[in-house]
Amino acid sequence: MQTRIQFVFLTVAFCALAQNPTDAGLLNTGEPMKVKFACSEEELASAGMSCSDEDPCPVYLELSSVSAAGRKLSVAGNLHGPSATFFSVLLTSDDNGATWKEPAARIPGAALDQAQFIDLVHGWAAGETQVPLARDPFFLITSDGGASWRREPITEDGGAGAVQRFWFDSVDHGELIVDGGRTAQGGRYALYESHTKGESWTILSKTTQIPRLRHAPLPDWYRWRDPREHCRKA
Repeated sequence: MQTRIQFVFLTVAFCALAQNPTDAGLLNTGEPMKVKFACSEEELASAGMSCSDEDPCPVYLELSSVSAAGRKLSVAGNLHGPSATFFSVLLTSDDNGATWKEPAARIPGAALDQAQFIDLVHGWAAGETQVPLARDPFFLITSDGGASWRREPITEDGGAGAVQRFWFDSVDHGELIVDGGRTAQGGRYALYESHTKGESWTILSKTTQIPRLRHAPLPDWYRWRDPREHCRKA
């Protein structure tokens, strides 16, 4: 019998000058859970926002991915204002969504696009810096069940690009697609492969069309396509 997992996070917060948020966990009571956030004057200025305690600015929690391995869940995303990204956000649960914690430090100006735990010990979250434009894609990697995370760049030189999708089919082996944008030399989409648990990556190809990850399950958008799209008259 499958257990239905229900959790929801409050997607709108308000940015005001305040002290740093606490590291206290979040309890899922069935009501929206609020991820705490406080702004500094420098962060507001870099985002082109002018806020105060009397007139706070809206800040949105955007969740891009959810992953499950047994009772361990992870969600990845970012905190952003109307026109700029503030910080990456990674939230994990060890009890099927009953309680949540934020185990990785927020990265200024970055967003996380996807997270995956392949077992109860090994996990990854991928993202990129988004200020001023998407660039320098990276991985956050854990090998202790999410207690600690380390940041590893996908390439030593960095450069323009955003994580399109990744998948690990074993602890050691994974594949990754980076979207370099329409003007990327050699093709917009770069396909990478890792045999080192995501600590280093080798580029396999560059193409103008999105490649498939050879060992990954089909994404939902592909699985639910109208089957008539595949029909052709002889």
